[in-house]
Amino acid sequence: MIILFLLFLLQFSLACACLAVNQDQKDALAEQGWRMASNDTRHDVQRQFDCCGFKDPDLDFLEPLGHPVCVTVAACCDKNSDAFCCSGIINGSQPPCPCQPCLLKMREVIYNAFSVTGGVGLFFSLTEIVGVWITIRFRNQKDPGANPSAFL
Repeated sequence: MIILFLLFLLQFSLACACLAVNQDQKDALAEQGWRMASNDTRHDVQRQFDCCGFKDPDLDFLEPLGHPVCVTVAACCDKNSDAFCCSGIINGSQPPCPCQPCLLKMREVIYNAFSVTGGVGLFFSLTEIVGVWITIRFRNQKDPGANPSAFL
């Protein structure tokens, strides 16, 4: 019963935190995730969302918010594109990157994930508190089919 109550407290607080996070905090968490991600992970995200870079597509992979070259992963990059985000080569006047930044493409998915996680966590935490209440209510009842003198 105590463990179930502690689990309720933890899950309820995390669910409320997921539902209470505002847009700026969600974007900051996504940025931290991008900073800590490896180039392979960034490469996979760029391929899955057809985007280039996190906020700025014209950063190279050595920058904290940089990314690997997008020519092999993003369909928005043409094989003959001279843009830095597609080729990774700096030359004279660079045309703008034809791809959108990944934050713009992932924003809806991130926001939806926070909402779903918070809602599911809230639902299950409330069912856990019902379990705690049932446990408290019925824990000391005698079994009606048992020997009446068994508890004496």
